[in-house]
Amino acid sequence: MASNASKANKTKPEPQDVKAYLETLEPRRRLEDGHALLKIFTEETGAEAVLWTGNMVGFGHYHYKYASGREGDAFMTGFAMRKPKISLYLYVPDEGREEREEFLQKLGKCTAGVSCVYVTKLADLDENRLREAIRASLDFVKQLYPDNWRL
Repeated sequence: MASNASKANKTKPEPQDVKAYLETLEPRRRLEDGHALLKIFTEETGAEAVLWTGNMVGFGHYHYKYASGREGDAFMTGFAMRKPKISLYLYVPDEGREEREEFLQKLGKCTAGVSCVYVTKLADLDENRLREAIRASLDFVKQLYPDNWRL
């Protein structure tokens, strides 16, 4: 049986162009939301968008290594145009349930997992709060992996 340290990371950068991928989205609202998110994330990160395995659009890059020995690479923040929800890869506060709920309420009509925010359409979110969350996500990764990230 393989150890955690030897398992290959399944999520990795892909050679496909992000804009070409976004052009395949249907219906039109998903296409428009995808392009709007690309613009927002690009402006807030200053990083080039990269398509990762599973049609995830990532910005920035970091290398992680867990105590178990497992290590790999991931994007710092990004999104995926899933059906029926858009997945936003953002740092969501977890210091306390109250802070987390306040963050989500201010962000807009959404739900959240550990490191994902799920939204049906971009119009359901407060764009300024989304931009703040993107910047906070970058800061979080920079603090967690101070020597192993780049935009």
